[in-house]
Parts: sequence; C-alpha cells; structure tokens
Amino acid sequence: MLAKVLSAAINGISGYIVEVEVDISNGFPAFEIVGLPDNAVKESKERVRTALKNSEMEMPAKRITVNLAPANTRKEGPAFDLPIAIGILACMNKVKARDDILVLGEVSLDGAVRPVDGVLPMLWYAHEQGIKRAVVPFENAEEAALVKDMEVYPVMHLTQAIAVMHGDPAVVPFSVDVDALFSEKSEFDMTDFSDVKGQENVKRALEIAAAGMHNVLMIGPPGSGKTMMAKRMPSILPDLTFEESIEITKIYSVAGLLRSKNSLITKRPFRSPHHTISKVAMVGGGRVPKPGEVSLSHNGILFLDELPEFDRPVLEELRQPLEDSEITISRVNGTMTYPANLMLVASMNPCPCGYHGYSSKCTCRESEIIRYRSRISGPLMDRIDVHIEAAAVDFDKMGSTAPSESSAEIKKRVLKARDIQQKRYKDENVYFNSQLSARQINKYCRLGETETVLMKTAFERFGMSGRAYHKVLKLARTIADLDGSADIKQQHIAEALQLRNLDRKTLL
Repeated sequence: MLAKVLSAAINGISGYIVEVEVDISNGFPAFEIVGLPDNAVKESKERVRTALKNSEMEMPAKRITVNLAPANTRKEGPAFDLPIAIGILACMNKVKARDDILVLGEVSLDGAVRPVDGVLPMLWYAHEQGIKRAVVPFENAEEAALVKDMEVYPVMHLTQAIAVMHGDPAVVPFSVDVDALFSEKSEFDMTDFSDVKGQENVKRALEIAAAGMHNVLMIGPPGSGKTMMAKRMPSILPDLTFEESIEITKIYSVAGLLRSKNSLITKRPFRSPHHTISKVAMVGGGRVPKPGEVSLSHNGILFLDELPEFDRPVLEELRQPLEDSEITISRVNGTMTYPANLMLVASMNPCPCGYHGYSSKCTCRESEIIRYRSRISGPLMDRIDVHIEAAAVDFDKMGSTAPSESSAEIKKRVLKARDIQQKRYKDENVYFNSQLSARQINKYCRLGETETVLMKTAFERFGMSGRAYHKVLKLARTIADLDGSADIKQQHIAEALQLRNLDRKTLL
C-alpha cells in the first residue's frame, strides 16, 4: 500500500516542499530510504522503528520503501522522522494520510517529538504554496505560529500527531501575540549614549553612520570607549519592521539559534565574534551549510573589536558581503546565497601596544606599527566609509556630571534622515545612501561648482581611489540629509572628508 505525507526541507534560508512517499509491500523484510538522504535521514529508520514499538505500534515484517521527492536534491537532518512514521502508520491503516497538512519533527526512541531547525522558512514557503495546516514539535510552536493564517498544531508525542491527522476536535491550533513579542525588552534597551562622556566627534560620526547605514572604523588607545560606543549603536537605529524581523528570524531558525522564548527576533542583531573566528564561522558554509556571522548580522550590526587581530583571510572574506549585501557559498552539493545587509562597526588600536601618538608608554618600533596596520588590506579599508579617531578622554570630561545627549535624541535625527532617504529612493532598489550605485551617485549626489573644486582638490591631495571618492559623496549626502538640505554643500563635503582619517593619513 502507498501513502504520501507532506513535509519540507531547507535550501539556504528558503524552504521547499518534500513529499514523503511510503510503500509497504510483500517481500523480504527491509527498510530503505531513497531520495538523496544524508546520514541523519538514513538513521531515521532505527529511530522510527523503535519509536513505533515503544508506542505499542509494531511495524510489519514486510518491505518498506520511503522516497523523499524531489529525489534530485539532498535531504539533511532529522525533520523527516515524524512524516515517515505517519506514512508507515497510514500504510497500516492506523492513521489517515492527508495531503493538506505539513508534518515536521524528529522522533526519539520513546515516541517523543523533538524540535528541528528551520521551521519558520519551511512553513513560510508551505503557506505560499497554499498549505494552511502544519504539525510541528511543541518547542517550535511559537516560531511556526509567526506564519499568518497557518493553523499550527504543536505535538509532544507521536500519539498527538496521530490525533491531529485524525482531525480530533480536542486538538486546537496554537497562536502567538506578535505585538507582545515586539514589546519585550532586550539587553540593548538598557544601553544609552548618555552614558558616554566626551567623544563628541565619535558620537557625531556614529550618528552619520546610523543615518546612512555606513560602515565605521574607530581608531584609538585602550579605554577610550570604542567598544562602549559600538554596543550603543543599536539604540539609535530605527526599530525593526515585521518584515525585517521575519527575514532575520528565518536566518536564526536555519542556524538553530532560536529558543522557545525567543521565537521572533524583534531587535536589530548585534554580533561581536572573537578574533579567533574561522572563515566558515564568519561567512557561513561547512559540511552542512549554515549561515555565518555576516548573515546573523543581517539588518543589524557586525562588531569586530581589535580588527587587526583577526586573521587576514577571514577579513578578506568580508569584501563580497560588504559590497553586495549577500554572501554566496559554493559547495559540491550546490550553491547557496545568504543575505548579509549589515553595518560593519570595527575598532582598532593605533599600534600593537595601543598607545602610539597618545602616550609616551608606546614602545613599538615603526616596522611593528606598519606590520600591525597592514593586516587590514587596502580593498577592505576602501569598503569602510568612516574612519574616526577616538582619542583618550581627559579627567574633566570623565568627572563631569553634565548630562550627555541621549540615544533617544540622536535617534530622532537618524529617523528623520532615514525618512528623507526612503522618500527619495522610493522608485529605486535602494533604501540607504550607502547602497547607492555609481549611476545613482551621479543622479542623487550632484555637486555645485565650488563643491566640485573642493572635491577635486581632496581627491588629488589624498590620492583617493574611485571607491573612496564615492564613499565621500555618499557620506556627504547623508550629512546633508541630517542637515535637512536638498543639496550637498561645501560644509557637508568638508565634514565627510574629516570622517576619512586614513585617507588623510593623519594616523600614519
């Protein structure tokens, strides 16, 4: 007898439908799974067999064949345990096979249903295909319920899944209050720029970066507040929309980083990997491909503290995602593209000991300083819009009791500038000034005669690359937006040039 059960799998961060076809026929007892299964899927045979036995539902001593269609894509993970078990029971006439319910879940040896990764993108795709019901593990219930108009039935045991398939009226779908999730506080709600004493030039630079989604590098001695200010960047960024939250949550779901009490990512990500991170962990991939830190920072911030301490090959991997806002990974089994629309915020010391140019304590030789700074390549530095100096704060500012400007006040200006950009680019495929292409720069960053002379002088004096030239224009556009000016003026270009310290070589 043949039975079909709908399930799903993941390709990158997108789902696709998998038909689990189960056939039980006479012949030598066997249990085969075909359709390009990996080892985790092949091991479903033993998990399902034992789970049915311990649930008082013995498997027949016949030939069992399971096909995972489409058969030309590789299937990974234990999420097919539950649909395989349901398919076997349907062939035994112990449950009704239904083609309108998606089934996902790992089955333990006692019949309990365990959570799986990637439930949200799988159900999201299934809903787009017209499927309105789903059976998922209990621990994935909140994540699954984020899909609007999808009836989600969380189950803790195989017997509960059988009840859902039978249409038991006692089993009701699960729902979640999205508004309540957005109202929950996060650790970044407790951080504020009012805690930062001094560093007005750096705070201004970070405000400009937030307004135009520009990448930032802060250079300064230890203890100047670089990390402190970086951690407060999320507090001045616009709140996430529901669509942005879903995009991020899909990535975290595939990466297996969602928890039952954190089913929806409602705050912009702030990722701060250690400098010992590998290339795979940074950009994604691996034997079983997973999103890396650049994708986990999507629509948020990737903070790299002590930038030169990262391995140079790891830093070079950032060049594509910083340019294209996505990362493409090619493996034997296929090519996957993960989103990576992030803001890079980095910090570094001026030398290995950290005090060159700031204190007589510096003992670094010139060759050591050059070697230290050369760990960051020119092409990568070109992709960082803002290079700002974070000098040591003097005692008078540290001991001052005068209140500093709060994140809420800065955020108001950022939101105003963002609103100007949204309206300006409503007919373009961009949302921020930092995303402008060369053609769009010519259209939206036009200069007057005096501004052109200033820009030409700076270009020739500082030996700018073409990319650095465009970065300055985009920065000037953002500064003009913060100033409420429709045109880019001399003072906007001058301030943009001041935000490119390494072009001016003031720190070399």
